[in-house]
Amino acid sequence: MKFRPLHDRVVVKRLDQEEKTAGGIIIPDTAKEKPMQGKVIAVGPGARADDGKVHALDVKAGDKVLFGKWSGTEVKIDGDDLLIMKESDIMGVIA
Repeated sequence: MKFRPLHDRVVVKRLDQEEKTAGGIIIPDTAKEKPMQGKVIAVGPGARADDGKVHALDVKAGDKVLFGKWSGTEVKIDGDDLLIMKESDIMGVIA
């Protein structure tokens, strides 16, 4: 990918959601909700503070993260559906 986010922005690729429930019921595509988990593809250099210093981000490329259902802006880069969001939209890193 030839895209580098700026400032405190993060590029995330959604992870596929399970197609079956715990009880074994298959969920059709029309009833599926968008997954709220993703993998960080790229991160910006960090946010600039009032004093001019750049503060590095807590997430890094390769992290599996949890984010809000309506977080980010959907974009298509090199044929991949990705999300660009601020680091503050990410709720946490999944270990």
